[in-house]
Amino acid sequence: MKKINFHGLGVALITPFTENGAVDFAAVARVVDNLIDGGVDYILVLGTTGETPTLTTDERKALIRFVRDRVDSRVGLMVGVGGNCTRDVVATLNTWDLSGYDAILSVNPYYNKPNQEGLYQHFKAIAEASPLPVMLYNIPGRTGVNMTPETIARLASDCDNIIGVKEASGNLEQMERVKALTPSDFLLISGDDGLTVEVIKRGGMGVISVLANAYPAETAEVVQLALSGNLEEATQKLNSLDGIVSALFEEGNPVGIKTALYLKGVCSNTMRLPLVAGSEALQVKMKKLIDEYEK
Repeated sequence: MKKINFHGLGVALITPFTENGAVDFAAVARVVDNLIDGGVDYILVLGTTGETPTLTTDERKALIRFVRDRVDSRVGLMVGVGGNCTRDVVATLNTWDLSGYDAILSVNPYYNKPNQEGLYQHFKAIAEASPLPVMLYNIPGRTGVNMTPETIARLASDCDNIIGVKEASGNLEQMERVKALTPSDFLLISGDDGLTVEVIKRGGMGVISVLANAYPAETAEVVQLALSGNLEEATQKLNSLDGIVSALFEEGNPVGIKTALYLKGVCSNTMRLPLVAGSEALQVKMKKLIDEYEK
């Protein structure tokens, strides 16, 4: 199986929509090109930031093809393939064309709230079915269940193609324990922009970012400074973006990042229900933060 280096800056790609709610592929192309020009290392398609739960199966397949062709091997590619029905995830892995992608990201099964053995068996089945390396995604705030460091380590030991975990628990002690229990080449990736430097300080190898949809070069600089050991300068650079990062999540993700991109003239702020566009108050606040940062 092909081994890809997922060190550095990954970006959870948004899915722009036209004002009538269709996928805006022209805007997807603009965002993708801007990310690559900004120095990102890899792009994640069909993550939560892409509003994937509201996309049809045909739209998901079309996005996989479109982004693959647009990227044209310029950076690495990861695709979200997860769910709360193990059989459905396995069926997707067995039938979808994932050629051109370098790994999958698979989220904790949501709503069902399985115990740790259930999580282990779920991801073991996915690893056995996947034609690509697997990155686990632990985000208990959205899924209702936390995957413990012991379960992550068990999966890393038993499944050669499980290569790392995107950790969005917010628990830095837990992340330290993941590093302590897993092999040295097992990747710990931050799932929170605001914790990027702190996770790298604890042995993490980068971030899968929301912020970088709007500020790829600036986020890439933070990551590279931190990975090269310049933690103080990296922290200062990240702190300068702190107001924007906080605002991105005030009304939920990806409402905030789409608001920022709308204000920057990149795409519309159209969302799919049950999400709605950022409020007038958020737009005013975000515009002020963007103007202050970019002046």
